[in-house]
Amino acid sequence: MPKAKTNIFFCQNCGYESAKWMGQCPSCKEWNTMVEEVVDKKSISKSGKSVDRAKATPLPISQVHSSSEHRMETGIKEFDRVLGGGIVKGSLILLGGDPGIGKSTLLLQLCRNLSVIFAQAGKNEKGEYSNKILYVSGEESAQQIKMRADRIGGFEDTLELLAETNLSSIRSVIENRKPDVIVIDSIQTMYQEEVSSAPGSVSQVREATGILMQIAKQQGITVFVVGHVTKDGMVAGPRMLEHMVDTVLYFEGDKSETYRILRGVKNRFGSTNEIGVFEMRADGLREVENPSEYMLSGRPEQSSGSVVTCSIEGTRPILLEIQALVCHSFFNNPRRTANGADYNRVNLLMAVLEKRLHLTLSDCDAYVNIAGGMRMTEPGADLGIALALISSKKDIIIDESVICFGEIGLSGEVRGVSMSEQRVTEAKKLGFQTCILPQVSKEMLERDAKDIIKGIRLIGVRSVAEAMEAINR
Repeated sequence: MPKAKTNIFFCQNCGYESAKWMGQCPSCKEWNTMVEEVVDKKSISKSGKSVDRAKATPLPISQVHSSSEHRMETGIKEFDRVLGGGIVKGSLILLGGDPGIGKSTLLLQLCRNLSVIFAQAGKNEKGEYSNKILYVSGEESAQQIKMRADRIGGFEDTLELLAETNLSSIRSVIENRKPDVIVIDSIQTMYQEEVSSAPGSVSQVREATGILMQIAKQQGITVFVVGHVTKDGMVAGPRMLEHMVDTVLYFEGDKSETYRILRGVKNRFGSTNEIGVFEMRADGLREVENPSEYMLSGRPEQSSGSVVTCSIEGTRPILLEIQALVCHSFFNNPRRTANGADYNRVNLLMAVLEKRLHLTLSDCDAYVNIAGGMRMTEPGADLGIALALISSKKDIIIDESVICFGEIGLSGEVRGVSMSEQRVTEAKKLGFQTCILPQVSKEMLERDAKDIIKGIRLIGVRSVAEAMEAINR
């Protein structure tokens, strides 16, 4: 008799299967990601139903009817911005983030807003609400969720709670209650009885996601799934998890800071460049509609090594303060630290300044920080980082009314960046009087956007040498 159970090794990163353990995964080339799991060969997944081959007929693309997706606003503008305008019916959305960052709080506030909207829609002939929300928790009891809900406040009975981890039971509840929105918190706690491995394993996560995707697509239910993250910040489980869902959102932020950033890394129904900014408070998360003003609060006065730059996140311009500290090093290998900026990019810009401006930086410790904990990787911040380093090295105080942006090349040239009009408009709105920008961007604004540049002084620069002269004036 063949064995009913066998041991198979899975890659936690990509889901590759192997009969024996290997140090490196042959598929994704990652090291030490193979884990052993017991698989029951006799078990057959309920989601793996046979397909009637007679019905599987292809259609010419001209006969496929396309229709614009209907979006439902959640009442959280920052959340809708990241999704592309609202949630799409029948979509599967994955939300990841560090423990305690506020994933459950964000989704509970989302459920609160939707519960109010659904309650206003009224009841049907049976006296039940026509639209409902099902919040399924595998980590907390219904009483724990109620305690957080009381802190947030404003819920209606259209929100129903279920503390369950068995997917078969959850599926039967969904078929009976027929909710419009489902929240699964979290996918690592769910398990299917037919799969013999433990909850959170590669097989269980893959099977659970497949069942939820089938429910979302066949019944037109919007499903939100919370996913745990690894120490590297990636969603735990097989990489296939992110491929199966429609949207992948990451909730980022430092626990020591009050702000949180919702970032989309995959979105089949919208852009992946948008971000939403929130502030953590005692009664939940509050939207930050003007993140530029929030990030610049508490800016030091008459201090060298500080300059304001403008970064573009999707379609939104955000003003950020870049701080730099350059001091003489007493070690053979000077220290280089970049907090919020790309470490290799900072080293590259320091090499450009030493070569093109003859600044002696090889014997100096350099620390670059984006105030507020924001992470910025856009090339348009190059000029801000360079001017902050120059200001700290030469002890030059850059006027508080000055803002800058631009990309720096290896020859020391300052290149143009996209969306210059939006950057200047945002700077002008917050009261900045002078803007140091690439010369090509200045010429374009003077030609195409004369109304925008009224009331703000533009200084066009072609190189970092001209930019250094501009802050010396």
